[in-house]
Amino acid sequence: MSTPRGGMAPVRGMRPGGGPMGHGMMGGGAGGRATNAKATAVRLIRRLERQRRTLLLVVLLIATATGAGLFGPKLLGDATTRVFADLMGMLLYHRGVPLGTSTSTVVAQLRSQGQDRYASMLEGMHVVPTTSVDFTAIGSLIAWVVVLYLIGAFLQWLQAWIMAGVAQTAVFELRRDVETKLSRVPLSYLDTQSRGDLLSRVTNDIDNIGNTLQQGLSQLLSSILAVVGTLIVMFVLSWELALVSLLIVPLSIVMMARIGKRSQVQFAAQWRETGRVNGHVEEMHTGHAIVLAYNRRERAVAEFDEFNDALFEASFKAQFLSSIMMPLMNVLSNLNYVVIAVLGGIRVASGQLVLGQVQAFIQYSRQFTMPLGQIAQQANQLQSGLASAERVFEVLDAPEEPAEPRGSKTVLPEVQGAVTLEDVSFRYVPDVPLIEGVHVRVQPGQTVAIVGPTGAGKTTIVNLLMRFYDIDGGRITLDGVDTRDIAREDLRSAFGMVLQDTWLFNGTIRENIAYGRAGATEEEIVAAAKEAHADHFIRTLPHGYDTVLEDDATNISVGERQLLTIARAFLADPSVLILDEATSNVDTRTEVLIQEAMNRLRHGRTGFVIAHRLSTIRNADTILVMDHGHIVEQGSHDELMAAGGFYQRLYESQFAE
Repeated sequence: MSTPRGGMAPVRGMRPGGGPMGHGMMGGGAGGRATNAKATAVRLIRRLERQRRTLLLVVLLIATATGAGLFGPKLLGDATTRVFADLMGMLLYHRGVPLGTSTSTVVAQLRSQGQDRYASMLEGMHVVPTTSVDFTAIGSLIAWVVVLYLIGAFLQWLQAWIMAGVAQTAVFELRRDVETKLSRVPLSYLDTQSRGDLLSRVTNDIDNIGNTLQQGLSQLLSSILAVVGTLIVMFVLSWELALVSLLIVPLSIVMMARIGKRSQVQFAAQWRETGRVNGHVEEMHTGHAIVLAYNRRERAVAEFDEFNDALFEASFKAQFLSSIMMPLMNVLSNLNYVVIAVLGGIRVASGQLVLGQVQAFIQYSRQFTMPLGQIAQQANQLQSGLASAERVFEVLDAPEEPAEPRGSKTVLPEVQGAVTLEDVSFRYVPDVPLIEGVHVRVQPGQTVAIVGPTGAGKTTIVNLLMRFYDIDGGRITLDGVDTRDIAREDLRSAFGMVLQDTWLFNGTIRENIAYGRAGATEEEIVAAAKEAHADHFIRTLPHGYDTVLEDDATNISVGERQLLTIARAFLADPSVLILDEATSNVDTRTEVLIQEAMNRLRHGRTGFVIAHRLSTIRNADTILVMDHGHIVEQGSHDELMAAGGFYQRLYESQFAE
């Protein structure tokens, strides 16, 4: 896990990838295809509005490069016509036609001899008798062709470089917006999402959007301008042959529409299945020891094969449909080439066109059909990009925690720690009650233990205190102020949490402890570690406090991880302390030491302790006994034992032997 920029560690009981009432939504996304590709495309383009001047420059460069490329075939055609005319002039000279004879005189002589076809050919090329080919003029034309192609290549490189910056800026902003969004969504949203799928959306899908913007968008613009410009030049050369070439357009549109419709579905499925594979791999990696312990490796591999097969099938279909577009366009292009060559030859023979014009027209026909194929190819890439964009926009459109305008919330100058729950009710699912009518009053400095069987609602009480979820009924107060009237940031800063499931990020031990309070000094960090009895084991490590925790902190023991989270809570110095099975992962001797440290930490502070080992909470001021979302008993350990009720049965069940 990378070093975080803010937020809280996941609360125990909130299964990664699954909510409190069930499994997470593996894959997410649209389900089969982009539900509204047009709206997604418009929204994606709007994200580029801040760079519209740069995009206009890119369009100008593409148009200039395309224009430079359009003049090349025309100049090459002129060079071919010039060579052919000079060769015909040499032939006339060797047949006795004197130098200096005008083209009109030569044409008149041929017509008088009944050679009207040849006369028309020579008249169109302005053939005059000559002794050699004018290689100087031809070389000049070729030099201009080289210059134009070099200019076009440079402009294409320049626009690609600029477009790369545009695309990466858009991707940078998109990643930032998604990260900011995830810090604002309620915990209930994260509980219903697969962590692997969310990771896939933030990484794979956004990378795919970047590739689409960088390559697909510029190539699509270039291809469209090339098609339009080439078509104009073709009509200037010969409108009859241009109409013949134009017949390929409706056929291309029909193919692109039919194939694009199918490929869009498969590209959406491809990215959805990618999210499922990532989610499965992340879950199996996180719980690798459990998978091995329960001999579920074959089952895990079988499930991976199932997801991988689905990804293979979707990817294969998407890539196959995408790849067949170019071969189909090549078939149409070759058919168009044959028709143009035949009709052009006939027109040259009849004198309606010169040879260089036909040569240029054939090149233009190639330039006309090739961008059509590229448009088809980029259309498929755009489908893939839009499928990814829709998945990312789904995250950006997720519901957020209600905004809290500045100055509209009560600010507690100094939190005393008086906590009250008045007739609190809550449910994760509307029709499934969980917490009903809970009444609790905790005085500052008191320690309250919450006990009960699994599923009784103990951790849910913690979630409600921290406003990870808002209550459905009643109210919760801190120092007499409704917690809904306190800004979440201010409220949560008054609490410190130590959970059974340790949460440490990729960083040094010093950084992990310092996460409890920004700006903590080295002396304060070491003091907190000593209070948590973590200083000794830290100093035995090769790099001490500079030891880097990697791969979920597997380079230290589970108990040592717990000590670091406790040290973090010491450093935070909160007014209200929440301990959720905080010592369950340490040995008995260390637990006794930590209990002593916790007693010092809780002194003068309000404490909520969730415990299954009831021997650890005997000294709590008040013990709340919960069952099925209700507080069934309340009192001190001695009072509850004397009552002989539910608590006594829980307590004695742990020491029955």
